[in-house]
Amino acid sequence: MNDFDRVRDYLSGLQDRICAAIETADGGARFVEDQWQRAEGGGGRTRILRGGNVFEQAGIGFSDVSGSKLPPSASAARPELAGASWRAVGVSLVFHPHNPYLPTTHANVRHFRAMRDGETVAWWFGGGFDLTPFYPFAEDVQHWHRTARDLCAPFGGEERYQAHKRWCDEYFFLKHRNETRGVGGLFFDDLHGDFERDFGYMRAVGDGFLDAYLPLVDRRRDTPYGERERQFQLYRRGRYVEFNLVFDRGTLFGLQSGGRTESILMSLPPLVRWEYGFQPEADSDEAKLAQFLSPRDWLGEAG
Repeated sequence: MNDFDRVRDYLSGLQDRICAAIETADGGARFVEDQWQRAEGGGGRTRILRGGNVFEQAGIGFSDVSGSKLPPSASAARPELAGASWRAVGVSLVFHPHNPYLPTTHANVRHFRAMRDGETVAWWFGGGFDLTPFYPFAEDVQHWHRTARDLCAPFGGEERYQAHKRWCDEYFFLKHRNETRGVGGLFFDDLHGDFERDFGYMRAVGDGFLDAYLPLVDRRRDTPYGERERQFQLYRRGRYVEFNLVFDRGTLFGLQSGGRTESILMSLPPLVRWEYGFQPEADSDEAKLAQFLSPRDWLGEAG
């Protein structure tokens, strides 16, 4: 089995494992699969869970797609690869819970290859996971980052964690709002040093997602909430939409490369609202969110 197929098989299995775990955690709904083919090459499996006990919508997609020419979003970053053919395989997920006290989350792990005349001229891994709470709890954010730090340990330890945490803070930043999308996590791209080591790190990130997120589901799924919290959740989901449509590289790559629009936009929440000039009440729980939306050392004294 060649290296690309090894990555593909891992990612296909990862989608299966995460779906099984989320169905168990939700306890009320199951994922519906939509298989699709891409005219230029490849295809994928989009799975959506709707109206569950925990999740209003949970989407997770596996794709293995190829093309004869890099789209502008990719060739602009790597101009030396302009005109190269390419193949990309990945798993991407976004989960939108019902309960405003349980954060929205996103994860992605992917592998990319560029070819000329049938020979690989570039390859890299990318991915990460991040958390977007509406009513943050410090202990939840610390658990999230502790899990991220621990999975980095065999791959450069604290230095790897700090570098990819910082990358996440910088990437998931809404410049027009001057705030981070959430409380961060890990983000990396263009990782292409040693194939086996880099593949191992991508697997650690993919496998670590459930370790980071499922304990939060157990803690927050049954927290009582009312219409005030629900409306604030819908308002803050607007920030998620803004980022994905304006800044997200995966969204831009998918749309510019002729990807499947329904699968690319599965990350968007099922319900969302915008309100002109919204300001939360001073010292309210809603106002406290702003304290979490800037890069900081989440572990610090917590260790």
